[in-house]
Amino acid sequence: MSDGTILTIKRPITVRAVVTPTWKEEAEREISNSIAGLDQQLAQLEQEGQQVVDEVRRQSANPLDPRVQDQVAQIQQQVAAKRSELEEQKRTFLQQQSQVRDLEMDQIVEQGQLESTCDLKVGDNLVAKMQMAIVVRDGVVQAIEGA
Repeated sequence: MSDGTILTIKRPITVRAVVTPTWKEEAEREISNSIAGLDQQLAQLEQEGQQVVDEVRRQSANPLDPRVQDQVAQIQQQVAAKRSELEEQKRTFLQQQSQVRDLEMDQIVEQGQLESTCDLKVGDNLVAKMQMAIVVRDGVVQAIEGA
């Protein structure tokens, strides 16, 4: 059934990086920046949460009213949930930071994915066409695998 039809498909390309001092510094800097950003978000969350609670209490004729207390409790619960979410993200980044520090030079690690297109025709091996990767050292392509 070879009628010469060619189909263009999208495929993922795995990007693998060779660990170098420059790569490690860059990865650690990105992670540190993410951690610092989360710390800022946590501080802002606490401040804004307290401001909202203070405002609710201030606007109430009786801050000890059970409805006011319920409203304050809800706000505090929302703040606590968001805090937990941000702290979990921070733990993940700290774990990644530790993993990056433990990497050995010249080790190859997966860094992400790109997408490209390729032509597919009758008789092609789809699995082989889909298994593409590039190896990069400090931004320079060292190898194209699966081509």
